[in-house]
Amino acid sequence: MSSSSRSISCPPWQPAPVTTPAATGQPADKSQLTGGRQYHVGVAPGEVHEVVLMPGDPFRVALVAEQLDDVVEVAHQREYRTVNGTFRGMPITVCSSGMGCPSTAIGVEELANAGATTFVRVGSTGALQPGMAIGDLVVSEGTLRNDGTTAQYVPLSYPAVPDLRLTIALADASLALGEQNGFGVHVGLNASDDAFWAETPEHLAGLTKLGILNVEMESSAMFVVARRRGLRAGMVCAVSANLATGDVVYGRPNERLHVGWVHSVTAALEAVHALYAS
Repeated sequence: MSSSSRSISCPPWQPAPVTTPAATGQPADKSQLTGGRQYHVGVAPGEVHEVVLMPGDPFRVALVAEQLDDVVEVAHQREYRTVNGTFRGMPITVCSSGMGCPSTAIGVEELANAGATTFVRVGSTGALQPGMAIGDLVVSEGTLRNDGTTAQYVPLSYPAVPDLRLTIALADASLALGEQNGFGVHVGLNASDDAFWAETPEHLAGLTKLGILNVEMESSAMFVVARRRGLRAGMVCAVSANLATGDVVYGRPNERLHVGWVHSVTAALEAVHALYAS
């Protein structure tokens, strides 16, 4: 990679002035407030690319940027840090989602307003089945909606499913990378929960019994919002802990997890490149 991929440059960036419309005396229609510079993410149409990788942590955007060339920071507001770069000449945007479905839904909505059409969640997830090691990769085929945000969009019977072609590409890239580097890859159903510290052993055991591979906090919102807007979304995450076996390293540096994060980014980039640039 070029030297520009090792650091994120910060060009002068100021949000464009916002013109506040006159009060109408009627309830606001947020569907009509989607144009221009986006209120939370801080980007405007033309400032992001069609393909967006979304880690949760804004500090992890730099980890993704290490695998890109020509990296430039576009905006950083709240939990949303946005950079642009290229992967083998293919334009890529990276934007952190923050934690949980509410911030993820806002991020996907506003990035879509600015022109993004494909979203890949990369990040961490807790494993729920034996045989899943820290640093393994997990590709989602669908999400159990244990969140509150998506209920505001669709009925409870509505499925949270990723794009099929993107998911196949993510699985293929992850399996090839796992074979090359000697780590496990798991493909199946996951759950999105809202309350990290409220997950009791009984709750987690129930998910394990259902055959759910892993639990995280963002994919259901990403999948539902993308489906409702006719966009593509997928997820590949690194196992940060196995909640079924007690192999937990929360709060402690772990090299296996760090390498897993790197692998999740590599798999995502290989997948979108295979899907769009071939």
